[in-house]
Amino acid sequence: MAPDDAFEEKERRPSPPAFNLPGILLASLALLVGLYVVQEYVLTGDQRLAFIVELAFTPIRYAYPLADQSYEWLWTPVTYSLLHGGVEHIAFNGLWLAAFGAPVVRRIGTVRYLLFWVFSAAASAFFHAAVHWGEETLLIGASGVVSALMGAACRFAFPSGGGYDRNFGHLHPRLSIARALSNRTVLMFTGMWLAGNVLIAVGLPLIGSDVGEIAWDAHIGGFLFGFLLFSLFDPIRYREL
Repeated sequence: MAPDDAFEEKERRPSPPAFNLPGILLASLALLVGLYVVQEYVLTGDQRLAFIVELAFTPIRYAYPLADQSYEWLWTPVTYSLLHGGVEHIAFNGLWLAAFGAPVVRRIGTVRYLLFWVFSAAASAFFHAAVHWGEETLLIGASGVVSALMGAACRFAFPSGGGYDRNFGHLHPRLSIARALSNRTVLMFTGMWLAGNVLIAVGLPLIGSDVGEIAWDAHIGGFLFGFLLFSLFDPIRYREL
């Protein structure tokens, strides 16, 4: 059955429950919450500081020879995405992860989703490092990965008729970059998202600002990764328009 035919058949069925999330997505949310609980309520103050320094990303590590360091430079481009700085921070990222992660997971499956998380986290981190090269800042949070999932969803989950198809968007053909950029809904969504990050960049306090400086550059790096490179993770059976 062609993807378009499958979509037409699915469209006639009742919508699934709002919280009918893929298992790996629920596991991701549980891991984020579990690590935050350990970080904030189990570890002592010194242990918490060591825990964050060990797992958070910082650009300064890459301004010095890697051979002269311990191995944090190897895993922190990914592990930073599992940490959060406050309840508001993790709640905000968790809601967006559920909203945009669901259609991506349904489309690419568990293994590709995990690979997507790893590579999009690293892409977000090093985009941030390029802007803050050599600085001793600590980057934490899943927002870079969430931004990448948003970018990926723009390639298939926004039908030409308008709106965002959270339930059956994974059945749509993948849009080419040019076709996605000609989709009015994608352009409006991307424009509003980009405007929000520009406001953050110029210093306007928004949601989550109470937990520290918001890494708008990591958001942009993640979104570009997801939007431009999603085809590398998309199953071959989905044709591109």
